[in-house]
Amino acid sequence: MNVDEVHARVALIAAVQGDNERAHAEEDKLLHDVLHAIAYGTPEPTAAVLAHEALRVKEIDYVRWYA
Repeated sequence: MNVDEVHARVALIAAVQGDNERAHAEEDKLLHDVLHAIAYGTPEPTAAVLAHEALRVKEIDYVRWYA
């Protein structure tokens, strides 16, 4: 996983924020994938940048819930 992929996925979540359940599912997948990438080999400082960029998803305003 790289920073461009994280940016694309955050943009996707922003694009679907009107569908709260989908946006929430995509957010959870993104955060899982970033943690997995960090745990299994993304070196510093790239790991910190990935985490920082992924956390920008928390700035997107939608209701986080699942059915």
